[in-house]
Amino acid sequence: QIDIIAPGRVKERYLRDAIDEYSKRLSRYCKLNIIEVADEKTPDHASEGVDRQIKAREGERIAKHLKDGGFIALAINGKQLSSEELATKINDLGLRGTSHIQLVIGGSIGLDDAILRRADFLLSFSKMTFPHQLMRVILLEQIYRAYKINAGEPYHK
Repeated sequence: QIDIIAPGRVKERYLRDAIDEYSKRLSRYCKLNIIEVADEKTPDHASEGVDRQIKAREGERIAKHLKDGGFIALAINGKQLSSEELATKINDLGLRGTSHIQLVIGGSIGLDDAILRRADFLLSFSKMTFPHQLMRVILLEQIYRAYKINAGEPYHK
């Protein structure tokens, strides 16, 4: 089972269509749950203190869904993996008895430090910042690619 946990709803139709497509493709390999928690409105030019409060509130909502073990947080300062390395990571979790993997995407200003500290692994897709709604599509594509790699099935490089 794979859970994707993220604040906010995806509003753009083209992103929802891509999420639906990868969800359908992944259904061959795993049970996928996309858990959306309420996001906080972030005022423009908010102070660091306000940002911390917003991340803390979103973090509390995320924490309610977290299980022990198999929890990967997406973080810009995390470890960057190739697609093959991500496939190995997912496979290794399964071999160690973790059948429920949770991946957490932060909101528009990132994840609360308490969530980052609780993670079993911090994963970075790049030093660049991506819109958190687009990140769902990118993450789902990479999970799908990982399952294809692990199954020894062809997938474009």
